[in-house]
Parts: sequence; structure tokens; C-alpha cells
Amino acid sequence: MSEHLDAASIARLSLHDHANFSIQHSQTQHRLELLKHWNVSVGAKVLELGCGQGDCTTVLASAVGEQGQVVAVDPADLEYGSPYTLGQAQRHISQGPLGRQITWVQQAPQDYLSSLPRDDSQVFDATVLAHCLWYFSSPSLILDTFRAIRKHSKRLLLAEWSLVATHPSAQPHVLAALAQAALECRKSRSTSNVRTVLSTKRLTELALAAEWQLEHEIRIQAGNGLLDGQWEVSACLSPSFEKQVEEHVSDERERGVVLAVRDACEASLEDLPGGTQGIRAMDVWIASFV
Repeated sequence: MSEHLDAASIARLSLHDHANFSIQHSQTQHRLELLKHWNVSVGAKVLELGCGQGDCTTVLASAVGEQGQVVAVDPADLEYGSPYTLGQAQRHISQGPLGRQITWVQQAPQDYLSSLPRDDSQVFDATVLAHCLWYFSSPSLILDTFRAIRKHSKRLLLAEWSLVATHPSAQPHVLAALAQAALECRKSRSTSNVRTVLSTKRLTELALAAEWQLEHEIRIQAGNGLLDGQWEVSACLSPSFEKQVEEHVSDERERGVVLAVRDACEASLEDLPGGTQGIRAMDVWIASFV
């Protein structure tokens, strides 16, 4: 299906900076790559959890077509997000040609799932979580969500950063993610992009514990245009990171571990051609469960 969809055309439906269209185009192209491995059919009814500003939502809506439906759920405040807020991005998409097949829901995934009828009147062909699992506050919350999804969906489709860097220039991204996770897990409340880091092995174990069966999985290298690695490394190496470590990590040994991973991230840039501009995003894990 994704082979017949044009990334540039879909990307233009999202709110973007025309001077930096390549950023949105790369994000859309990546979601189309995910779609190749998920087998989402025309006319399907899809639930997307953690939709954010709609990077994957537009691709899913394009795939299911006018006869399909995408319910896109995200708990974040509509004023959250940069350079555009969730509210701005979602309204823009709704005003375009895909608006008719997208329903936006501002609600925690667990609350939305619990609000669905207990009978078979609201069953989705597939539920998608694309690059949002690290936003969950704990592994147990992910497990509970997987269990709740099973009551209302025929398939579970996942995509997440894999913690694997096939290309050496993606290693800084891996280290930045681990450093941020080591800090964020010591906060009572986090608003970071990286809150709970789990390997693909552990995510699979959670899905199996929720009684899903693995249908297919693959690991791919991220495209050169994805800037997620650069963004996360910048956050890790920012002056505010060390200040937060001092504020939230009281034990000196634990603080040493967090800073050691941060310093390893910085050291990994020393021989990287182009410095921070040469950082690639790490490999991506794509899986489907039934």
C-alpha cells in the first residue's frame, strides 16, 4: 500500500515550515516505511495511540482511504509542542482532504480504551503505537495498555527506536537516549521525549505477557533525513541537562552513572565527520502482533 503513496504529497498536508520542508518530508517518508511492514488495508479502522502532531496519522489516513477511519489519541495538552502545538497541527490536518477520516481524541490512552464499549461494537482492525512507547511513565503502564488494546483490536502494530546503531554515526543517538532515560527515571514527573527506555526484547516480552502473538518483526536503518538523533543529542549535551542531574539525582554514585553516559555521548562525536551535523538516528524496530 505505501508504495503507491507519495511522501511529498502527504507531507504537504501537515503544518510545516516551507523553508524547511525536508524535515517534514523525511518524517513522512519514514512513516511510509513503517507502513510497508504493517500491511494496513484500504477501508481499515485504525486506532493510533500517541499520535502527537499527526506525522503518522496522515500516513495512516492516506492508507485506509475515504472508506477507512483513523482515531488518533494523545494525552498531551493541545498547547504542547514546538515549533507548532498539537492543537495547531491537528487543526491544520483536519481542514485538509484527510480530515473526514480522522477523529482526534485528547485523552490518555488507558482512559480512552476504558471508555469503549465492552461488546464487539467498537473493534479496530489495528492499533498503532509509533515512536511513542518511550513516553509512557513505566513498563507496567505499557503492559496494561497492551492488555486493554487486546480487548478492542485485532492487531497491535509497533515502531520504536531499537537502541541499535548499525551505522557508527547513530551511536550518539543511542547514548543520548540512555542518558536521558537515566535522568528522567529519577523524576517524579517527566515531560521529556525519553521517559521509559525499553529494548525491543523487553517490549516484545510485554506484548507476549499481554497475550499477543508476534506475527512479524524487522529492524531497519533510519533514513538520513531524520533529525531525531541530532535533537536528542542536543538535549543531552545542553547545559540544562547537567543542572537537572544535580537537582534530581541525589546519590553521588547514581549521578556519576548518568553523567558518564552523557560524557560517552559527547565523546562519541569526536571522530564523527561533521560533528553534530553528522549524527544519524539509530535503527528502528517495526513489529506486528496478532
